[in-house]
Amino acid sequence: MKTIISFVNEIVRSRTLIWELSKADFKKRFVGSYFGVVWMFVQPVVTVLIYFMVFQMGFKSVPPVPGVPYVLWLVPGIVPWFFFSEALNTGTSCLSEYHYLVKKVVFQVEALPVIKLVSCAIVHGIFVAIMIAVFFCYGRLPMLTWFQILYYSFALSVNVLALSLFTAAINVFFKDMAQLVAICLQFGMWMIPIMWAPEMFQDFPPLLSKILKINPIYYIVIGYRDSLLSGNWFFERPMLTVYFWAFTLGLLWIGLRVFRRLRPHFSDVL
Repeated sequence: MKTIISFVNEIVRSRTLIWELSKADFKKRFVGSYFGVVWMFVQPVVTVLIYFMVFQMGFKSVPPVPGVPYVLWLVPGIVPWFFFSEALNTGTSCLSEYHYLVKKVVFQVEALPVIKLVSCAIVHGIFVAIMIAVFFCYGRLPMLTWFQILYYSFALSVNVLALSLFTAAINVFFKDMAQLVAICLQFGMWMIPIMWAPEMFQDFPPLLSKILKINPIYYIVIGYRDSLLSGNWFFERPMLTVYFWAFTLGLLWIGLRVFRRLRPHFSDVL
């Protein structure tokens, strides 16, 4: 726990620098691009449209929540996944990308995954606003639980930061880590209830449902839909909440330990 507390204190002390570098990282993605920030939203929007046309218009899939259009059921599941996958991909390669900062003795290297996370969080915030706008367009009235999106976004941020600290440290010495992460993300998308719902497995052995819930992102996706569609609060899933935070904080502790153990050797390899 002391490891996590010291890490949080370092981030708080460097919050101004982290924010400025995060904004610079956000802008850097579009330097030299004619359409600029538009490209950031093209692929996710096209992905949603493809899934909508295939499952809703093609297969005539019925959403698990009665009376809810398929697109309103799909978007709360896929928006957090976009954030998770982008933050993990960019966080894994952040030390290689900012190698010139890693070699500076006075720079807090642990801040680099945080900088990537904040940069991706800016995009996620825009997507959440678009998601809310889609709900309004379908005539959905706001509920108090909509504010719970802030909690689930924070929970997701802590989880992906814990993973990024681990993968970023390993990627310095094992360059294939970035490729492994990309492959795992392709499989991982189908391990969480984005295209499917837990209710589909009611006739299957209970063990299968428990295995699916092991993935901590399961908790996040279900939470987004609870907040926007059913109006349930996070404390109505107490076991999942306790499991998620126990897993995430444990992963954060491991990620920090590995990162700090390997940190003295970063500048020698990069």
